[in-house]
Amino acid sequence: MEDIFPLSGPLVLIPTVVVLALALWTRRALEPLVAGAFVGTLMIDPGNALSTLSDSLMTVMTDEDVAWVIMVCGLMGSIIALLLKSGASRAFATGLLRYITSKPRALIGCWFMGIVLFVDDYLNSLAVGTSMRQVTDRFKTSREMLAYVIDSTAAPISVLIPISTWAVFFGALIEKNGLAPDGQGVMTYIQAIPFMFYPWLAVALVPLVAYRKIPLLGPMKRAELRAENEGKCVPPGAEHIDDEIAHLQAADTTKGSIWAFLIPMASLAFFTWWFDLDFLMGIFVTLGGMIVGFIALKKLSPRETFDNILEGFKSMLDALAVLVAAFLFNEVNTALGLNEYIINAVQPLISAEFLPFIIFALMGFVSFATGSNWGVFVIILPIVTTLGHNLGADMTLVIGATLSASTFGSHACFYSDATVLTAQASGCTPFQHALTQLPYAAMAGCVAALLYLILGFTL
Repeated sequence: MEDIFPLSGPLVLIPTVVVLALALWTRRALEPLVAGAFVGTLMIDPGNALSTLSDSLMTVMTDEDVAWVIMVCGLMGSIIALLLKSGASRAFATGLLRYITSKPRALIGCWFMGIVLFVDDYLNSLAVGTSMRQVTDRFKTSREMLAYVIDSTAAPISVLIPISTWAVFFGALIEKNGLAPDGQGVMTYIQAIPFMFYPWLAVALVPLVAYRKIPLLGPMKRAELRAENEGKCVPPGAEHIDDEIAHLQAADTTKGSIWAFLIPMASLAFFTWWFDLDFLMGIFVTLGGMIVGFIALKKLSPRETFDNILEGFKSMLDALAVLVAAFLFNEVNTALGLNEYIINAVQPLISAEFLPFIIFALMGFVSFATGSNWGVFVIILPIVTTLGHNLGADMTLVIGATLSASTFGSHACFYSDATVLTAQASGCTPFQHALTQLPYAAMAGCVAALLYLILGFTL
């Protein structure tokens, strides 16, 4: 079989090329990912491609991490539905509008909320997006701009503040790979934070873009002109996202409370921290409290409460379908050996001075191509550790470059979990969000790469 399809050669890039080409053509995410996964299974076993694809999908659907994502996203949809139906989200937006008097202030408000909700990037994306739509719509802000601001303070902030799910996960991997003694993984992670250039730059760019110190570029400029001149905040082709939650909106006569929004948000953050940064446990406790509180305070009847929990879960199905397809595509790429091929292709070119730059560029590309950030980190960190030790490179800088690359991939890829969830919460499609955000992600990425190149030769 390898004589026909040399899986160790550059042909392993074909599924990724197919996905990117189809995405540019269709402006969608789900179908290109499924097509790319199928092309990959054809390369693995042409005679049994469908059964191979089925087996891969079963592996994905029974994976504990995928089940966690499905539960988190679906139940966050339920929480959002309760906040909408009770009028809490509307009350929060109305309260904010007393203090927000311009588009830049509205965007900075989103940016600030993203920094406050740092414990998990999913919490950040879903909570800020759904709560701030009404505010930014009032100032004729495109949903693409809203998504960019939220995404730039989701994963990047969760990476930079070491009391987050990212810090716990990566700290454990740092210990596992011998980069820190037992119990010191998070401390080593903290030491690398100053060298995580991409997330620092991604967060810092937002105020500059909000106040137009950095001009609007390409697709984002067109999106903002559409919103400002035509009043169309929702991009063409994304109307169905708002339609899916329109029936969850509170009636005009419903009197919501701003505390009914703030207390669940505080509960999510606190109980996620309380249960050792387990976001799913934070959701369980918060949802249970909302059920009891909303029924007891007669915000919703028992029937309305549980109907909206189910409707909220259903409202996330489009996003979950794309995420499952992305996990499937990543599973196929792993079977093809994409990560190993790219690492082996560049390994002869690596020196201690170039290692941080190459790691950032290489891992950023792999994370972008596969839509995986945590998964890529698990696979590549052992290789990075060996290379760093053998070459005598500065490992703190190397860890910073590795985490920056993961963040860049999560930020720039149109089918990564962060992109999909941010787009869903903001009211645009993943492709629309990624396309408008890409110039700013590329700007931050190029500056970060230059910094790694300079420090590789000076440290």
